[in-house]
Amino acid sequence: MKRVKHLTEIEVLGDSILKGIQPDRETGKYMVKNDIDISGLSREFGLSVHNDSHFGSTAVKGGRLLDRMLDRGAAWDAVVMDFGGNDCDFRWAEVAADPAGEHSPNVPPLEFLERYRAMVRKLKNRGIVPILTTLPPLEPQWFLDWWCQGLDKDAVQRWMGGVSTIYTHQEHYSHLVKQLAREERVPLVDIRGAFLEQGRLDTLICEDGTHPNSAGQAVITCAFRAFGLRWEEELRKATA
Repeated sequence: MKRVKHLTEIEVLGDSILKGIQPDRETGKYMVKNDIDISGLSREFGLSVHNDSHFGSTAVKGGRLLDRMLDRGAAWDAVVMDFGGNDCDFRWAEVAADPAGEHSPNVPPLEFLERYRAMVRKLKNRGIVPILTTLPPLEPQWFLDWWCQGLDKDAVQRWMGGVSTIYTHQEHYSHLVKQLAREERVPLVDIRGAFLEQGRLDTLICEDGTHPNSAGQAVITCAFRAFGLRWEEELRKATA
C-alpha cells in the first residue's frame, strides 16, 4: 500500500452521517448542514476529497454505486466508507402493526458483513486503500420518539424488548465494521469511540436520535484528524 504522502485522491462513500445531514429544527425536514471540516482536513493533509455519500444509503446501494464508478474507470488512492446505520434499520410501521411477527433489518447482519467485505476486496484488488468508519452512537429514546411518530410505540418496544435494544442493535453493526476491518486488515476510523470519549451524547446528537449535530460533526472532524496524524501507524497495525 502507498504511504500517506501519496494518498491524495480520496473518495467518500456512505450514508447521511458523512454527508452531513441534519433535521431542520423548524420544519423537521432533513437538510445538508455539513460542519465536518473536510476543506480544513484537505488543506492540512494535502488531499483532494470527493464526497459521494447519500441519504439512506446501505451496503447494497453503496456496492452498486461502487461497481458503476469502477466500471467507468474511477481510480482513487483511498475510499473512506461509512455504512451500517441504514442497514440496521427496520420498517417501523410494519413492526408497530405486527409486534408479534418476525421482522428483519434492511440488510441483515451477515448479508451486511459480506456485502461490505465484497466492496473492500474490490478496492484492494485495484490497489485502492479502503478506510472504514465505525457508527456514531444513537440516543435510543430520541430515536424511538422521532422515527415512530404516529405509530404505536408501546408495540415497537414490546417487539424490541425495550428501548435500549435500539442502541445495542445498532452497536452490533458498528462491531461488525470493526470485525471486517480486522479480518480484511484495512484501516479503521473509530468515530464511535470518539463520541463515547466525549460523554454527554445528548449534546452531540440531533433530536432524531441518530444524526450528529454540528458539535457531533466537529467530533468526527477530530477523529479524522487524529487518524490522519497517525496514518502510518494505523496502516502498519491494520496489515500486521
